[in-house]
This record gives sequence, structure tokens and C-alpha cells, in this order.
Amino acid sequence: MKGNSEMPQCGFSANSVAILKHLGVPFKTFNILNDPEIRQGLKEFSNWPTYPQLYVNAKLIGGNDIITEMYKSGELQDYLKNN
Repeated sequence: MKGNSEMPQCGFSANSVAILKHLGVPFKTFNILNDPEIRQGLKEFSNWPTYPQLYVNAKLIGGNDIITEMYKSGELQDYLKNN
């Protein structure tokens, strides 16, 4: 993500953090703004062009838009409970 869980540095990261905190799930962040090589490499690895990117058990779930849609439908809560 851009920033960290205590200081997100974009609205999308802030929204994703708020959702995860609201759900009470433990999570870790990595500030991709600190390392341009990792930032570009992760985009290539995941084939996902934007940040934040949510991974659960090393599997990419998606970016903020996917996280938000899943949260609103209840799918994210179910997924996190079962994985």
C-alpha cells in the first residue's frame, strides 16, 4: 500500500485499511513508496496495476475496488473467516 496502516498516503489505501480494521482482522502493511523496485516488481508479479493490493495466505485478492465490493456484499468477511 501507499503508506502504512497508521498513516495511509492515499485515499484507496486509507479505505482498505479502514475496512480491515472495521472487520478486526490482523494484517500487515508494506509501504511501496519506500522502494521503487519492489513497487514495480510487485505490479509485474501480481499482474495488478494499482495499490493497495490485498493478499491472504500469499494469494492476491485484489485492489481497493475489489476489497470494497467484497466487503459491501459480505464476501470479504466470509473469505477472511474461511482462509
